[in-house]
Amino acid sequence: MAIGNAVQKGSWVHIYNERGHQTATVGAGNGKGDGLTGYTSSTVNVKKGSWIHTYDEKGRQIGTTSAR
Repeated sequence: MAIGNAVQKGSWVHIYNERGHQTATVGAGNGKGDGLTGYTSSTVNVKKGSWIHTYDEKGRQIGTTSAR
């Protein structure tokens, strides 16, 4: 099922499917500028330090790229 929404609440990013049911929660990082950077129907991007981590709808990390 596709990602319908991703919302950061404090130090957590909550991932919801298109029916509004939460499918996963991932850490948002602790540093200045860390947190949710965006999402699509299939991925969620979260900046942590100098890295952007990409997650799927179940919160599984599927990639990492430099934020610089």
